[in-house]
Amino acid sequence: MATLKNDTFLRALLRQPVEYTPVWMMRQAGRYLPEYRATRAQAGDFLSLCQNVELATEVTLQPLERFDLDAAILFSDILTVPDAMGLELYFSTGEGPKFAKPVQNEADVAALAVPDMEKLRYVFDAVTSIRRALDGRVPLIGFSGSPFTLACYMVEGGSSKDFRNIKTMMYARPDLLHRILDVNARAVTEYLNTQIAHGAQAVQIFDTWGGVLSHNAFREFSLAYIRQIIQGLTREHEGRRVPVIVFAKGGGLWLEDMAECGADALGLDWTCNIAQARARVGEQVALQGNLDPFVLFGTPERIRSEVAHILADYGTGSGHVFNLGHGINQFTPPAHAEVLVEAVHELSRPYHNA
Repeated sequence: MATLKNDTFLRALLRQPVEYTPVWMMRQAGRYLPEYRATRAQAGDFLSLCQNVELATEVTLQPLERFDLDAAILFSDILTVPDAMGLELYFSTGEGPKFAKPVQNEADVAALAVPDMEKLRYVFDAVTSIRRALDGRVPLIGFSGSPFTLACYMVEGGSSKDFRNIKTMMYARPDLLHRILDVNARAVTEYLNTQIAHGAQAVQIFDTWGGVLSHNAFREFSLAYIRQIIQGLTREHEGRRVPVIVFAKGGGLWLEDMAECGADALGLDWTCNIAQARARVGEQVALQGNLDPFVLFGTPERIRSEVAHILADYGTGSGHVFNLGHGINQFTPPAHAEVLVEAVHELSRPYHNA
C-alpha cells in the first residue's frame, strides 16, 4: 500500500498535533451527488452497488474528487453482517431495508451464528481496492453497526418507529436479546478486524439506535457489547495505531460512560454542545462532530458561521474531527458541502497555532 500523504485525520483522533481540524462527512458518498446516482443506476440497485467491488470503489472516491476531505469511508451498509447470517436483506423502494427472515422467536435466536467471513468477501475486496485507488491520498475508514443497532433491524425486520418488538424482547426475554447481542458482537469484531487486515486505517461503530434506550438499558444492552468489540479489535496495523470511533445517535446523555469504553474518539450528534462535551470527557477521547446536517440548506454565510461556532466551542488544540451530527441529507446542494469543507480548513487553523 502507498505511503499515507495526509494523516491529519488519524493524528486528530489520537489527539496528536495537527495544522488544522480535519473533516469528513457521514454518508459523504451518497444520493446528494449526481455522479453517485448515475453509478447506482448503473449497478441496478443499492445492494448490487455494495457488492460490486469496482463500483463501490468508484463511489467511495467520488466525494474526494469534489471536496478536499481528510478521510474516505468504505461504501457499504451496516446490514451486510446480518445478511451474511442468512436473514436475507432486501430493499423496498421508499421503505428502506428489510429482512425476509427476521429474528422473532427462540428458535430464530438459537439458529444465529457468527457468519463465515467469506460471505462478506466483497466488502473486504472493496477495502483493498479502495486503499489502492486512494494511493495514500487520505486514510480509509472501515465501519460496522453496533450489536444493538443491528439487533433492532434483525428483530423488527426493518426500520421501526417505536421498536416495540425488540423492546418487548428486552423486557420479557432479556436472555434472548443478550444471545443476539453476543453473536452480533463476536461477528462485528471479526468483521472489523478483517477490514483492518485488508487496509482500513480507522474504524467507526455506528450505534444509530442506542439513543432509544433508557439509561440502564443503554449500558446493559448497547455499551457493554461495544466495549466487548473494542477489547477484541486489532489496534496496531501497518506500523501505526488503528483508531476506533464510537458514534451513538442520541448518546449525549452518556458521554462519560462512553468515554470509558476503550474508543479513541466519540462521535456527537447535533444536540450536544461540543464545549460541554469536551469538558465532560476531558482528555480521555477525541470528539467528532457535530454540525446539524440541515445547516447545509442554509446560505454559504450561515454555513460558515455555524462552522465557526463549533470550532470556537471546541477551542484550541487537537482532538477534534469535524463532521456532521448525522448523515448528509440526500437533497443537500453539493456546492454547500464544499463551503463546509473549505470553511473548516480555513477557520480552524488559528486554533492549532497556539
